[in-house]
Amino acid sequence: MTGETQTVSPKAAGAKQYIRPVPANWWLKRKTYFLFMVRELTCLAVGGYAVLLLVMAGCARDEQAFHAFFQWLESPFSIALHLISLPMVVYHSITWFNLTPKAMVVWRGEERVSPVLIAGSNYVAWLIVSFLIAWFFLGAA
Repeated sequence: MTGETQTVSPKAAGAKQYIRPVPANWWLKRKTYFLFMVRELTCLAVGGYAVLLLVMAGCARDEQAFHAFFQWLESPFSIALHLISLPMVVYHSITWFNLTPKAMVVWRGEERVSPVLIAGSNYVAWLIVSFLIAWFFLGAA
């Protein structure tokens, strides 16, 4: 062999690969790990609410089913689910908006757009859409 190097993988050489043991409560060790796991858990509330909206859309074709669905929405169980899911969805949205500047780097010419401006524009859009929805449903009544 002239100038060539030969590499042998650990598996081919018969060596065992080291897998570091990770305790089940690893996410409780640091606050940042804990908040990350809480954020991941909140996706269940977001997905659950998406399913709820799909069921409502499916019931919209039948007046009797739609009325029964709205009666269920007034039940104490449904209200409790909404009270639990609202803070989870809000937390998920806030952490997502704060993550946006890290996932989406925007350049204006040679200059990087400020992360505060990117996240702030998401919050402004959120407030405008929330205001419009509230105005449409509460103002029309």
